Amino acid sequence: MVDSTAGATDPGRLDEQERRRLAALVAADTTLLDDLHAEDFVLVNPGGGEWDKTFYLGGIADGSIDYRRFEVVTPIQVLADDSVAVVRYRSAIEIAVGGGPYESLNAWHLDCYRHDERSRQWRCLWSQATRTDD
Repeated sequence: MVDSTAGATDPGRLDEQERRRLAALVAADTTLLDDLHAEDFVLVNPGGGEWDKTFYLGGIADGSIDYRRFEVVTPIQVLADDSVAVVRYRSAIEIAVGGGPYESLNAWHLDCYRHDERSRQWRCLWSQATRTDD
């Protein structure tokens, strides 16, 4: 099991946490994913649609959103203060949605994290993925 609390209070370790989050998406580790995403999490996917936490993690759990690959291909940049952090990087993704075929794409990511005082850990609040043509 992956330690979801590593980097919990240190924004300088959010790059490691983001890599754990992506690995959990590929592994469909919904227990860890639930812990790493804020209750009010929203993803704006590369197609421009909004997926809330229930829809996104439910799709991961039932296989209707299936990542075969989600790999960081640039250094992860982190900008943070004590309660809010922004994570930026590019990725290579292989994903099947809704039972369709796997599709390969490259994307820029901008993820906003909020430090949860109650649990004393960083949780992903907003995630924006923008498809690139290269």
